Order: sequence, then C-alpha cells, then structure tokens
Amino acid sequence: MSTRIYLDHAATSPLRPEARAAMEDGFALWANPSSPHGEGRKAKAALEDARDRIKAALGWSGELIFTSGASEALAIGLQQAKVDRRIVSAVEHDAVFRAAPDSEISSDDTVFDDRTVLAVQHVNSETGVINPVDQLAQTIRPTGALVLSDCSQSAGKLDLPDADMLVISAHKFGGPIGIGALLVRDFNMLEPIGGHERGYRQGTENLPGAMGMAAALEAGAWATTPDDRAKFAERMAADTLSIGDQADYIFAITHPSNSAQALLIRLDGQGFAVSAGSACSSGTLKKSRVLDAFGVSDDVAARTIRVSIGWNTTPEDLERFADAWGSLS
Repeated sequence: MSTRIYLDHAATSPLRPEARAAMEDGFALWANPSSPHGEGRKAKAALEDARDRIKAALGWSGELIFTSGASEALAIGLQQAKVDRRIVSAVEHDAVFRAAPDSEISSDDTVFDDRTVLAVQHVNSETGVINPVDQLAQTIRPTGALVLSDCSQSAGKLDLPDADMLVISAHKFGGPIGIGALLVRDFNMLEPIGGHERGYRQGTENLPGAMGMAAALEAGAWATTPDDRAKFAERMAADTLSIGDQADYIFAITHPSNSAQALLIRLDGQGFAVSAGSACSSGTLKKSRVLDAFGVSDDVAARTIRVSIGWNTTPEDLERFADAWGSLS
C-alpha cells in the first residue's frame, strides 16, 4: 500500500490545519498572560477569548481550568475536590487510578453522600462503549455526591454529559498535544492551591495550545458522515465486541484466530495504524484490565484490536481497512 491509513485516533489525532494556524498566532503572543504590562494583557485577552470559545463550542456554562492534558485535569478534579471518598468505575483509564490511588471501585451496593465524588468516563477508550453518565448523575445527585466524567474520547464528538466536572484533551479531537481542561460547574467544589487559573492550577498557561484547542473544536467537520461510519460498523459487526451503547468511531474487533500482536504486525505491514487497547497499555502482552472488567474472556481479549476513527479518516480508508480485515486468515 503506497499510502498509510491511520486508524488510531483514540490514542491521538493529527493536528487540524485550523489548530496549527491558531497556534502560529499564539506563538506571536509570547508574553506571560499573568504579566501586568501591555504585552501580558494582550496575551491574557487572547487566553480568555480561547477559554470563552471552548466553552461555547462545548455548550458549557460553568468554569474552565486549562491544564497540560487529561491526566492533570483528572488529578485536579479528583485530588482537589472537597470530598473524603473517591469512587471510580472499574473500566476507567489508568490515569484515573493514578490520580486517585485510594479510590473505591463502584458497584451496585455503593452508597453515595455529599463527601463523595464518582469518576465515570463518558466513552471508553478501548471499546467505544458509551456510559450512561446522565442517568448516573441524576440518580446520585440527590445524595449531594459529585460526578466527574472523563470526556477525553467524546469532547468535540458527542454532546457532553450532565456532570459536575468534565475532563477534555485537545489532541483527541485534532488539537495540539499538551493542552486540556477541567470543566467544573462551580469553583467551590475544589480546594484552591494558588498559582494560575484562578488559583486552581500551577504553571504558566499554554496560550498557543489554548488557541489551537479552541480552533480545533470550532472546525468540527469530519471527512466521514454518520452514514459512512454506520456502513463501516455494519460491515464489521460480526467481529465487533458488543458490550453496550456504542460510539461510531471506536471499535474493538476480534479476529477468529489471529492474536492481537500478530494482527498489529500484519496490518502495520499492510499500511494500517491500529492498536490493541489504550496507548498506555498496548505495548504490553498483558490482558487489558478494561476488557477484563467488561467481562471479555481471556481468549477473546487476546485476539482483539482497536480501530478508532478521527476527523481526517475518509470513507475510502474505512473500505480499504474492511477489505484488508476480510482478507486476513
């Protein structure tokens, strides 16, 4: 194959040209946004403009704290929340468990109260399963508990859930690497630590990154339509793990006989970039913790890879992958 086809957007998406252009403008505003002089005030105005544009693009009316990415946003949300207990779903990204090593795993018997935060992702990064965050929030909100939702895989792609805190990462939707945000309904939910971002995050803000993230969200359009992705899903349905409500851009697909490692090698040789699980664990030979939590058997997990679609994936890319997959024996 002369042209490689990239189908690992759940790990990271290529930078959109609109984001690149916005970052170029941001690099020209080199002053620290916290500086009181004219250059600093100009940078500050650009930063606040990016903040407002991101909130508008996401339909978010609360506050927004810029971070270096999703991992830092999770750490702020889970570690600085005014709570005593941190409860997480069993299928969360490893970054959640690193941010809250003392967390409890949620179950049907979990009791919530007003000193509790529940972390539950919106779209699973390995399977594409859409979790019912809105329903969970409505159920536990009367207890006073907070809901934090990792929206790294859904921001810019699906409507955001009705949670108290949301985590987003720019490079998952065509923005730059190194910029993300914690959306928080009210700053009173967090303990301030001093520094920048209204005192809730230390470190100079990444102005070019913030401008690039805003531009990427506003660009919006994908090369594929929902119909294109539905056709691909239908063609791959026989080999796609069926676990729950499914996003149309992340698929866990299982081969009848080949191991995931063999599939990655063969598909890479044919010009396809795919993965086996999240980028944080796909380099290991261990069974995915997430697939295990979803109840996928060891045998099936060992033959499962992830195909994830992004803004510049074309219908032809999907057709060529489906053809190549069908030819694997």
